Amino acid sequence: MQSCPGRFRLAQLLLEKQTIMNTTSTFAQNSLADSLRNPVFSLIDHLVRTNTAIAPAVLRVTLAAVMFPHGAQKLLGWYGGYGFSGTMGFFTGDMGVPWLLALGTILIEFFAPLLLVLGLGTRLAALCLGVVMTTAMFMAHVSNGFFMNWSGAQKGEGIEYFLLIIGIALAQVISGGGRWSADGAIRKALS
Repeated sequence: MQSCPGRFRLAQLLLEKQTIMNTTSTFAQNSLADSLRNPVFSLIDHLVRTNTAIAPAVLRVTLAAVMFPHGAQKLLGWYGGYGFSGTMGFFTGDMGVPWLLALGTILIEFFAPLLLVLGLGTRLAALCLGVVMTTAMFMAHVSNGFFMNWSGAQKGEGIEYFLLIIGIALAQVISGGGRWSADGAIRKALS
């Protein structure tokens, strides 16, 4: 730019400063955009994206609190469960589930709630729990109708509990972990 005489010099300096700031800002935006084009960063960004709303955090912790005892029953034998060996035997022997899927079910029901409490990998943990519960619902419970077996009159439990868990899991897949989640902290650190 050519220099301007007297009173126009201030306007020229302000215009030059604005041009430099715009160039720097565009560079920073392009660097972030370029790094997010990397498929790994793009995947991580999508998985940890969330907002600061409280409702997803409440759903996340509630889902973890409801599912953890089930996982602890299957893996550790807590809360009157059969533990790892007993559960594997039931899944593979009585139900005919392949051992790899049985192992995955046990590990998901135990570790996904722990991840949910932390808000770490919320979408993936909730998706895994949703898949496990949907499978359990169709394999063992849909034939028992809708309602829980409160009075003991049915052959087994109905699907209402499963629908609630699947709905909460789906809400977590859509919204992410919400406030107080490790996902939110990771996303903030990446941006």
